[in-house]
Amino acid sequence: MDPSQLAQKARRVTDAVETAIVGKTDTVELALAVLLSNGHLLIEDIPGVGKTTLAKALARALGLSFKRIQFTPDLLPSDITGSSVYNQKTGEFDVRPGPVFANIVLADEINRTTPKTQAAYLNAWKSGR
Repeated sequence: MDPSQLAQKARRVTDAVETAIVGKTDTVELALAVLLSNGHLLIEDIPGVGKTTLAKALARALGLSFKRIQFTPDLLPSDITGSSVYNQKTGEFDVRPGPVFANIVLADEINRTTPKTQAAYLNAWKSGR
């Protein structure tokens, strides 16, 4: 794909995201640049300014899956990574993937959970690089 085609597609994605996020063109463009470079993005700001909306809108505009993890003191590592559940009908274990298997994952307030759960999330994040 030549640079002009890429720029045109990036503009379409930015325009689509800006239907949900108004007045933050620089932020939207930077977030898209991070995703296109296969990077990870940390959005830090005060409550109520659209961080979750931005992540959801980017996922929707790019046709990607989105999951949000609200970290709490009682969250377990398996709540993040998923688990295997025995299926009595088939006699086999079914894998139920956790939210870290989405294309875009919003990890909210990771500092509020236990170190073991933080480690499970960060190991899964590191493995996806």
